[in-house]
Amino acid sequence: MRTFKFGIIGAGRLGKIHTMNLMRISGVKVKVIADPQLEAIKEWTDNLGIPKVVPDWHSVINDPEINAVVITSPTTFHAEMITAAANAGKHVFTEKPLSHDLASAKKVLALLEKTDVKVQVAFNRRFDHNYKKIRDFVASGQIGEIHLIRITARDPFLPNIEFVKKSGGIFFDFFIHEFDNIRFVTNSEVEEVYAGGSVRWDPEIKNAGDYDTAFAVLKMKCGTLCVIDSSRQAVYGYDQRMEVFGSKGRITSLNDRETNVELKNHETVTMDKPLPNFQKRYADSFNAEMQDFVRCLVENKTPLVTPKDGYKAILIAEAATRSARENRTIKIEELEDISSLLNG
Repeated sequence: MRTFKFGIIGAGRLGKIHTMNLMRISGVKVKVIADPQLEAIKEWTDNLGIPKVVPDWHSVINDPEINAVVITSPTTFHAEMITAAANAGKHVFTEKPLSHDLASAKKVLALLEKTDVKVQVAFNRRFDHNYKKIRDFVASGQIGEIHLIRITARDPFLPNIEFVKKSGGIFFDFFIHEFDNIRFVTNSEVEEVYAGGSVRWDPEIKNAGDYDTAFAVLKMKCGTLCVIDSSRQAVYGYDQRMEVFGSKGRITSLNDRETNVELKNHETVTMDKPLPNFQKRYADSFNAEMQDFVRCLVENKTPLVTPKDGYKAILIAEAATRSARENRTIKIEELEDISSLLNG
């Protein structure tokens, strides 16, 4: 059996998760990790027995033995790194989003459509047990025609302000999962977007030109309406809920918890809080998406989440960003026209 040699670019939270998952897969070797903070990750890499750790990500791209790279760098580097990897003939698993703006995303997509490398965008919710079941129920027609979707997405704690500055904004960094998930669940495209935001937690986020509390209202081409509300902080845990309402019924996905045990007595009703963070909530889906990527390499198949999926999510994120700034509804076709003009 062929061994696929991987290089990891970025050893933050997600870089560590993906590295650990790769090391559990037969036929995979993690050869090198690139991260500028070498001292901060030295103990971790030593314990894993990673043979090579470097500060410069170009070393990963230029290594002729590397077959595939995993990109978990800050968002503003994604387009450059994906482009370099593809030009070097490396397969790519990249964290979302595909890029931090529409113009560079379009250029990356155009490049990737001309290459034979496999690229998977890390929309792990497609591999999550709850969302997969929602998709199956919708596809089976058990709740009829979909009329309304409501999504709540709230993080347990505020991100570091330096992360916010490099994230591309809340609609690119945070809402992007939900934008892809809507397309996945409904099997339909977004037609128009109205969005808005505020700063309710940290004034520094406003100074960075971003929001920590926001909403987006999407109208799908099939007529379905979707409302997403989000906050960068929820003091009670990682809050991820979804309701799909249709002509024959509804589907509800509540928060995963450590247990589903509920105590009720004359004094109180208690149950476990939602899981504390995305690492625990989506542990299984992180593993599943990486397993699927490696399977695509071994079997020479197209990944479930393609660069085009990544680009379509960015179109929605750009529409939401412009809508919040301009206080108006943005039609996706406006951005597709602009993108074509910018990139020929």
